This record gives sequence, C-alpha cells and structure tokens, in this order.
Amino acid sequence: MRNRHSKPVWYYFSPDKYLYRSIKNIFGFYPKNIFLYKLAFLHKSAGIEMIQGVKVNNERLEYLGDAILDAIAADYLFKTFPLKDEGFLTEMRSKLVSRSQLNRLSEKLGLDTLINLDTGSSNHYKSVKGDALEAFIGALYLDLGYDYTRKIIINRIIRQFFNMDELISQEMNFKSRLIEWVQKERKQLSFNVVDELGTGYRKQYVVEILIDGNAVARGLDYSIKGAEQLASEKAWNNINPERKPENSV
Repeated sequence: MRNRHSKPVWYYFSPDKYLYRSIKNIFGFYPKNIFLYKLAFLHKSAGIEMIQGVKVNNERLEYLGDAILDAIAADYLFKTFPLKDEGFLTEMRSKLVSRSQLNRLSEKLGLDTLINLDTGSSNHYKSVKGDALEAFIGALYLDLGYDYTRKIIINRIIRQFFNMDELISQEMNFKSRLIEWVQKERKQLSFNVVDELGTGYRKQYVVEILIDGNAVARGLDYSIKGAEQLASEKAWNNINPERKPENSV
C-alpha cells in the first residue's frame, strides 16, 4: 500500500498540486482521490453543471461528513469520559461540532482559503466554512476509510484545538439546551422547514420548532442549521425566560 506521507506518482502530473500540498501541510497526508477533495471545497454557489442540468457541489459530502464527525466525536467522548451520563456527552458533542465551532476550526486549519464559491455569495452563507470542513471529512472517509478519518479528526483536530476542561465550562448552544430540556420533560421536539425564500445561493430557510405538536418559534437563515439555531434561541427564551444564559448573544 502506498505511504500516505509520500507524494503519489500522479502528483507530478496533476494540475491540482496546490490542493495536494495544502492537504499534506494541514493534515499530514496526500489524498488518494483528489477529485473528492476538489468537490468538498466546491460550494453550491459555484457548482458545476453536469448532465441534464444537474449541478455538482459539496452538499452531499457535507451530509456524509456531518454524520461521520458526529459518530467519531461521540465515540471519542464516550471513551474519554467513562463515568459521565448521556446528557453530559450529548452536550459536549454539541459543543465540539456546533456550526460556530466548525466555522472557527475551518479558519484555524486554513481550509477556508481552499473553498471555491461565488465571490458575491460569501456574505449570505454564515456556515460556508464549517460546511466545507464537514464536506472534507466526507471526502476523507470515502478516500481513506473510517479508521484513518477517525485518526485525523482526533489527532489533528480534537487534540490540537480543544481543551476538554475549557469545553466543559462553556455554555451550550440553544439547540442543545432545548433538546436536553425536552428530554428531561419527556416532550416531543421537531424541527421543520416550513418555507424557502429566494432562489439560488440567496435562498433562505424558515424553520419552525414544534413541542408536543405546538409551534413555539421560527427562525430564518441562509442555512437550515442556522435557522434551527435561531429558532432554538427564541424557543428557549420563550419557554425559560428566567434561565436565559448570561453569555447569550
């Protein structure tokens, strides 16, 4: 098997040398299938039109990477905190993989400089950097497998950029607070996309939160996850106004 730390033969003939080098410098390995990583950094605003008008972008890889990251974070926390309960582990995972956290990580790692997007769309996508990180994780999983992806996430991301003691002391995000509350109260919670405003990369999503079938709040944002967070903040403050976190924004 080829050593992932040495240059692949095709590197010398590839027009993607910059991407090869960037990934090697950031994560310590050379990709096997560079196309997957090119796709991971292709934002939907710059999507490539393929056969029958279908546009290719990083959204499918983002979906996959989100699930892989959740699984690896859950596994890591489960083994790191063997005496903690499910509520603590859920809260910690939310802190590790929150949208704001992923956006900051993407910048710290330098992945934000690799994103290919419409230059006029950056202000309309608050989560574009974090989305690219998740898409990269999806590409890594497809390229080199789960075990290697787990190794990269734990050694190159979690252990380098997170202090567990500091993370414990941080406030949870509003969605996590809401989920924990409904679990304790034995209520049913759902997040529903009820409307889409605009088109193309300017599209915004309206997410409505239902608790036991009753609508309690709505949020509007350029990403579904962002709209969920905004709606969660409104719902949390409506349900528990006296428990509003001091450091909330």
